[in-house]
Amino acid sequence: MEAFQVIRLILIAALTFVVAIAWTPLLTNALYKLKIGKTIRSASGTPIFSKLHAKKAGTPTMGGMLIWITVLVVSTVLLIIHLFFPDSVAGHFSFLTRSQTLLPLGAFVASALVGLVDDWMNVKKIGPHGGGLSMKERLGIYTVIAAIGAWWFYAKLDWDLFHVPFVGDFAVGWLYIPIFIFVIVATSFSVNETDGLDGLAGGTLMTSFGAFGAIALAQGKFELAAFCFAIVGALLAFLWFNIYPARFFMGDTGAMALGVTLGVVAMLTNMALLLPLIGIVLVLESLSVLVQLTSKKLRKGKKIFLSTPIHHHFEAIGWPEPKIVMRAWVISIVASTLGVAVALLDMGLF
Repeated sequence: MEAFQVIRLILIAALTFVVAIAWTPLLTNALYKLKIGKTIRSASGTPIFSKLHAKKAGTPTMGGMLIWITVLVVSTVLLIIHLFFPDSVAGHFSFLTRSQTLLPLGAFVASALVGLVDDWMNVKKIGPHGGGLSMKERLGIYTVIAAIGAWWFYAKLDWDLFHVPFVGDFAVGWLYIPIFIFVIVATSFSVNETDGLDGLAGGTLMTSFGAFGAIALAQGKFELAAFCFAIVGALLAFLWFNIYPARFFMGDTGAMALGVTLGVVAMLTNMALLLPLIGIVLVLESLSVLVQLTSKKLRKGKKIFLSTPIHHHFEAIGWPEPKIVMRAWVISIVASTLGVAVALLDMGLF
């Protein structure tokens, strides 16, 4: 049975990879035809960033649609096959269930649609901020989505346990709601900040979802594990076209969706305290922004980094973009592997 579940995860990841690769030409042609190009911020507000990324202006954004549409379509088709042909081989690969995957898939698609609107507003320069949502507005949206998810967990699933590795589970009651909201908002913010170099967010997210997929598998949450690996396969296809020089960018439709969903998955596995380790690159990226803002506020405009998030600082001191991304991937792989090891030790599997 366990061997079948491992094979099932691999084949689901392979399926979403192949499906995503197959329809990428349609997506890229549409993005180029509609001129959905990225707008680089004005040099007056972000001089270092604007200088380093001027050559990327016009590269299509909204590439994150490749990820969430693929996962949505594949999961829906597999469910339909399961409903009509439950004993078929393909029918056994369906992973949509109310208890494990309906919430993360719903959050995935809902936040992706919000991000899609934001991307469109940015490209068309719609809105009071010169195009797109401000960070405060994004944080507000993250909070609303997180609050809905928190209510679902607490009221519908009757879930108020929060796990502390090597210590145990604690019934936190209504405090579960603000904890849930904080995890989702913090993760979403971190992913948004990380999405700034070709392949950076995609690669680190792929290892993070792979890690939580492995943890879910070890917990016996096979459908959640399958959902995570479906995202891994789609992310791998996205990376095929997003590695330097990127053919298209993820955009908020990808970053927002993946950030919210990663937080939800961390809560579903009850391993949210391992998220800072598994997603250490995401943490470092967002932490650099917060440190920079605090320094400028308390030290009369003085900065610690040349530019933030920190990957732009490394660019500014002369590191080539692929080197920054590859080193971030290495750190992410090591940290994710350690995170899985800690989880397995915590579960007493060693």
